[in-house]
Amino acid sequence: MTTPVTAGPVSIEVVGRTDVGRRREHNEDAFLVADLSTPQPAQPVTEERERLAWPLRTVGSRGTLFVVADGMGGATAGELASGMACAVILDEVRAQWAETTATDPDRFAQTLRLATERANQRIHAHATAHPDTKGMGTTVTLAGLLGDTLYLCQVGDSRAYLVRRGIATQITKDQSLMQRLVDAGELTAEEAEVSERRNIILQALGPEARVKVDLTVQRVQRGDLLVVCSDGLSGQVRGPEIAQLLGAATTLASGCDALIDRANATGGPDNITAIVVRLDGAGLPPTLAEVPRHQVYAGPPQDRATVPIDRAAIASAVAAAEATAPAVPPTRVTARPASAAAPAAAPASAPTSSAKPDAPKKKRAAAQAPSLAPSLTVFAILVLIFVALGILLS
Repeated sequence: MTTPVTAGPVSIEVVGRTDVGRRREHNEDAFLVADLSTPQPAQPVTEERERLAWPLRTVGSRGTLFVVADGMGGATAGELASGMACAVILDEVRAQWAETTATDPDRFAQTLRLATERANQRIHAHATAHPDTKGMGTTVTLAGLLGDTLYLCQVGDSRAYLVRRGIATQITKDQSLMQRLVDAGELTAEEAEVSERRNIILQALGPEARVKVDLTVQRVQRGDLLVVCSDGLSGQVRGPEIAQLLGAATTLASGCDALIDRANATGGPDNITAIVVRLDGAGLPPTLAEVPRHQVYAGPPQDRATVPIDRAAIASAVAAAEATAPAVPPTRVTARPASAAAPAAAPASAPTSSAKPDAPKKKRAAAQAPSLAPSLTVFAILVLIFVALGILLS
């Protein structure tokens, strides 16, 4: 099992704020910050309670959770979806991680992913049971800090940035049409940022029964700033300006305010939410050689297959299975004799016919029923071999 760096304490200072913006009538964003090492309740922050501030504190052994959700669906459905996402994720993480004795970072990462999937199921079930909320959904970007490592789950186009030495790097990837076109080389990132279709997302929590959660990982160093935000901020304030505004601020709170104010100054077309976290402490490395980036989490290397695969032994076992099994008849189908009870006028079937390569499998199985047992013996042996091979490769 892997363990995060714990040479000393990890300290964080946190400020979060949400704002309705200049054009929306109500706020469909929500955010949540929770200390997973204490049982103290944490409520999603919405329009009614728009600011959160944590002075410098030590991160507990169970880690800390940061969540931003951007709801959609009209009327009150959007804010219901974003609030549900925050609440369900926290409840699931507490039940599956914070209230257990598990210490494995891989368990922590997978708990975040499963909690996100569970939130999708709950929101989808609610919308199905209440037709007046049909179509409700929400994006979600969550970051879990454990030791010196961030584990992030992404659905939709809210974002997480890491600001290191004055440079802001997006460490999540939008699940959007524009990002898909950028990945395909059809657009540049700059063109995508100004496209009229930049708000088209490919996934959200709620509309479908299942979602594909993008689970990523990022180690952090002393002095890093984490920014988790909705597209009301990232759509108006680009990465370099985020880094500039935070770098010029005298306090973390004034830096967060500067981000919100700048998004409003450029039009404020959407709700705006940002969580800003300063990371410090002896438990973090002073510097890292690796550059912040979007990095898919693949699990700890030592949990992957390391036993060499003896391909010669597998080939020998296949050959032995084929040698000991009875020969399979040629692929010619013998017609069944006409039934004695059939009317005399009924014509007899042709004596033989060639089976077509693309003939329906069910039809071929019925015609060859007398000789299926030997074939199934070989098939069963091959299945067992390939199952074992699959386990080794996974």
